[in-house]
Amino acid sequence: MTYTNFTVDTDADGIALVTWNMPERSMNVFTEEVMNELDRIIDQVVADAGIKGAVITSGKDSFSGGADLTMLQKMLAVFVGEKAKDPEKAAKLLFDNAGRMGALWRKLETSGKPWVSAINGTCMGGAFELSLACHGRVAADSDKVKMALPEVKVGIFPGAGGTQRVPRLTDQQQALQMLTSGQNLSPQKAKAMGLIHEIAEPKKLIETAKAMIKNGLKAVQPWDEKGFKLPGGQIYSPAGFNLWPPAIAILRRETYGNYPAAAAILKCVYEGLLVPFDTGLRIEQRYFTEVMQSKEAAAMIRSLFVSLQELNKGARRPAGVPDTKFKKIGILGAGFMGAGIAYVTAKAGIPVVLLDRDLESAQKGKAHSDSLVSDQVKKGRAKPEDKDKLLSLITPTADYADLAGCDLVVEAVFEDSAVKKEATEKAEAVLKSAAIFASNTSTIPITGLAKNSSRPKNFIGIHFFSPVDKMMVVEIILGKKTGDKALAVAFDFVRAIKKTPIVVNDTRGFYVNRCVLRYMSEAYKMLIEGVPAPMIENAAKAAGMPVGPLALTDETAVDLAQKIMKQTIRDLGEKAVDAKQMALINTMVDTHGRFGRKNGKGFYDYPAKPAKKKLWPGLKDLYPQLAPEKVDYEELKERLLVTIALEAVRVMEEGIVTDPREADVGSILAFGFAPFTGGALSYIDGIGAKRFVKIAKGLQKKYGAEFKAPKLLLDMAEKGESFYQRFDPHQKGEVREAA
Repeated sequence: MTYTNFTVDTDADGIALVTWNMPERSMNVFTEEVMNELDRIIDQVVADAGIKGAVITSGKDSFSGGADLTMLQKMLAVFVGEKAKDPEKAAKLLFDNAGRMGALWRKLETSGKPWVSAINGTCMGGAFELSLACHGRVAADSDKVKMALPEVKVGIFPGAGGTQRVPRLTDQQQALQMLTSGQNLSPQKAKAMGLIHEIAEPKKLIETAKAMIKNGLKAVQPWDEKGFKLPGGQIYSPAGFNLWPPAIAILRRETYGNYPAAAAILKCVYEGLLVPFDTGLRIEQRYFTEVMQSKEAAAMIRSLFVSLQELNKGARRPAGVPDTKFKKIGILGAGFMGAGIAYVTAKAGIPVVLLDRDLESAQKGKAHSDSLVSDQVKKGRAKPEDKDKLLSLITPTADYADLAGCDLVVEAVFEDSAVKKEATEKAEAVLKSAAIFASNTSTIPITGLAKNSSRPKNFIGIHFFSPVDKMMVVEIILGKKTGDKALAVAFDFVRAIKKTPIVVNDTRGFYVNRCVLRYMSEAYKMLIEGVPAPMIENAAKAAGMPVGPLALTDETAVDLAQKIMKQTIRDLGEKAVDAKQMALINTMVDTHGRFGRKNGKGFYDYPAKPAKKKLWPGLKDLYPQLAPEKVDYEELKERLLVTIALEAVRVMEEGIVTDPREADVGSILAFGFAPFTGGALSYIDGIGAKRFVKIAKGLQKKYGAEFKAPKLLLDMAEKGESFYQRFDPHQKGEVREAA
């Protein structure tokens, strides 16, 4: 028999090697066709008396990335269409579709012949669930091998037996940790947990897998044997009593009830371990069907899987411009940002010239990379030779002549127009005419900076976020004269360093900072109103934000907030900044000397480690305090999210961001906008424009003009549109009007 995605070769010992190698795909993923072929392969293995067992592996560098989640999107679209006609029939259809993969893996493990999964590289989601259904599991001893069930990160959970097999192979505590975090497992960690049986040298992977079958591997899973006992004990046991009450409390503390999938994982494990295995699978299927219907799952799959993949593949990159092969990249400024950019560039294997005003400063910038990579070596995430290679790629210098031959220069000098002008002119004097010059400015418009350039079409903004090594998104800012080649090169660079690019047109604060400043500003207003500071921070976290607005101000520096406010007043006039908020920040900085984390005191106090930061008690003395019971906690949560979302709408209305995917993905990756909503615009789409406008009007009446709904949103509410309808990113060649 022949297959499109698999080959089946049976050796002299009667062991079939099933090799998964999808044509025209860089990574194997589960599609309808793949599952249909696997179904036929299982039948072939069972029916052929000459086959004693089977080994499944991949013909690619990786094993598989799991399910193609666009398949789930299509499944949901069919469900929505059917639900309008017959809700009961639609639910049954979704239930049956949701159980397809799980049923296939159950068919494999009860086929009567032994199967071994030979994991040669990344093995994620449904692929790891397939491996867990195999009777034997062998992983290659390689850094490339990572195993995980990461579905919770995109709003769903392992629904093909993962919640039932993992806690039957390892203890419940480790199972819950793995399932609810989506953490990656190395071969060593997976073996220690009992999730795989053996680790083999990469060259001997198939040989080792076949040997398991030759040595009499049983074709029965432990849970299908009589007298099976759970590792670590039953649910109702002393160990269970110690685990489950705190596990439920920890889930609540970490998720605030915002993630239905995380709660469903606990339910699946708890309920599934009290019943026979097949009943447990049915419980899992029911919860999976329920979670699939949630707006959180739909929003997170769209933004954190589909849109993220599209953006990472260069959805907004200009067509027809050849890919850039970087030979050398220059970084101007070896401070914290410049040093961070040098590190991620060298980590991508690209030679870097790191330039500062003197060699000592440049060497200090390189030392930052040394510190970061040394930490990775200490934690076992990198090898000493990786460190040597990375550091050899960074050349510290104070001589602009060393920039000759650079394909791209990223300027990350002090945020001062005169300093940037000098750096631009000196760099361009030695650069080839085709080289691209990028500024990492966070506040100064790119069009203005491009006036310092003799070739403005090659001038672009590449705005990194701090810390550079951890933040996964980069804003690419277009000046009025920026050309397609500059945009393409910026894209290629951002993708080379494995970050997500979002394209932003030129404006003060670009996209992300405008939204972040609104978030902080709303918190200042709350403080001035007398809302107790702990309620503000807790409301933000309960709303889904990773960091409270006051803690975020401390991280970015309170005196920086003061500088931005003063600069805004200079540029736009006194009315551009709320006088009361300016007074609050002046009091913090000028009266109390509280600059933020950097000097150990801001809205929080930062005692010496291991003590944890705590809110400064003096905050309650700045303004008369409201009694906590008189504060509407739900409204606090709403205000913090709505103010950000409205700013995102203004940015779309002004044409600063033109693609809702970038607005959503950027808001999550840059400042953690409540991921369960799918991002700032998906948050509005989830509520509905009409209802959202009503909420905004109510808040405007109580709290002021910043909650005024833009004309774009009013128009969308009237027409019943969503952002993904109005600004459909998949409509080619159409001019999308903001309003």
